[in-house]
Amino acid sequence: MQIGIIGAGTMGSGIAQVAAQNSHSVILVDSSEHAIARAKSSLEITLTKLVEKGKISNEKSNDIRANISYSRELDSLHNCGLIIEAIVEKLEIKHDLFLKIESLVSDNCIIASNTSSLSIASLGSVLANSNRIIGIHFFNPAPLMPLVEVIPAVQTTDQVLNKSVEIIKSWGKVVVVCKDTPGFIVNRVARPFYGEALRIYEEGKADFATIDWAMTEFGGFKMGPFTLMDYIGNDVNYSVTESVFEAFYYDPRFKPSFTQRRHKEAGFYGRKSGRGYYDYSENAQEVSPKLDVELGKEIFERILAMLINEAIDAVFMQVASPEDIDLAMTKGVNYPKGLLKWADEIGLENILLQLENLFHEYGEDRYRPNPLLRKMVREKRSFF
Repeated sequence: MQIGIIGAGTMGSGIAQVAAQNSHSVILVDSSEHAIARAKSSLEITLTKLVEKGKISNEKSNDIRANISYSRELDSLHNCGLIIEAIVEKLEIKHDLFLKIESLVSDNCIIASNTSSLSIASLGSVLANSNRIIGIHFFNPAPLMPLVEVIPAVQTTDQVLNKSVEIIKSWGKVVVVCKDTPGFIVNRVARPFYGEALRIYEEGKADFATIDWAMTEFGGFKMGPFTLMDYIGNDVNYSVTESVFEAFYYDPRFKPSFTQRRHKEAGFYGRKSGRGYYDYSENAQEVSPKLDVELGKEIFERILAMLINEAIDAVFMQVASPEDIDLAMTKGVNYPKGLLKWADEIGLENILLQLENLFHEYGEDRYRPNPLLRKMVREKRSFF
C-alpha cells in the first residue's frame, strides 16, 4: 500500500520514516519547500546515526531513503491507500485539506488525522464519505515512541478501524483503540500530572524543584512535571490543557493554571526558549529541591491519586479498556507503572480515602472520587 503523509514537520517526517522502514512507498507532502528540505536533511542525519550505531545496515538505509518521495502537490497522493495528515491543529484548515484529499483519492482510501486534541467526528463531517475517517495519533518522536492511539469516529466503519489497526501493528507499534473523546487516553489521563503539580505550587506548598524531586524520588517517574512541561514546551502543553478544558465543557478537573499561562505569555516556553520553570542559560545555577521526605511523599501521593482517579474515569466512561489505558500510559508517556495496576497495589480503598480527604478539604469537584472507584471499593473488586 502506498502511504501519504501531509505535513513535513517533526511528526509528519517521523511517521513517514516509520512507514518507509516497513517497506511502504511513502509520499511526504508539504506546501513549504523549506519544510521539505529540512525533512530530507533530518532523515539523512537520522539514517547516518542508525547505520553508525549498527541499528540498520547501509542497504536498509538506502531502501528507506528510496521509499520516501517528496512533493509540494496534493495531486501526488491520488494512488494512496492511507493518508495521515500531521498539520497545524486548526479545524477549519484540516476541513479544507480533507475536502481536497477526498476529491483526489479512491473511495477505498483511509483518511486519517494525527490530531492530539480535535474531534475525529468533527474532522470527518465535511467528507461525502465520512465513514473512512479515523484518528491515528503517534507520539513524538514517532520512530522511537512505541504507542499509537487509534480513534474511530462515530461514522467510522469497523472495516476502516480493523484495517488501520492492522497497518499500524504491522509497523511494530503498540496500538490502543479509544473512544473519540477530548484528549483520547494519554492527553486526558495525564492532565493531573501537570495540573495538580501546578496547583500545589500555587498554594505555596513546594517549589518547582521540590515537586519534581517528589515525583522522581517517590514515584519513579523519569521526569518531574515541571521538567517535563519545559521539555514539551509550555506553549504546547498549555494549549492542550486549554483545549481539553474547553472540550469537556469547562469541567473543573481540567482547569488550566494561571502560572503556566503567565509563563507562556512571558515567552518562557522551556528548553526551546532557554527559560521555562527553570533557567537553561549557559551560566544558570541549578535549583536544589527541599529534601523533606514527609512533604515529598505527600506531594507524590496527591498527584498519583488524581492521576488514578482520571484513569478510572476513562474506564467508567468507556473511553478504553483498563488494559489499554495502562498500556497507553506506560508506552505513550513512560509512566513507571500502569495507573490502574498501581491503584490495585496501593489499594482502591486507600485511593478513595485520599480523594475524599482532598474533597473534604477543598470542596471542589476536581477532587470528587469517581463513582466507579466508590463502587469497586464497596464491592471489594480490583482492576486486574
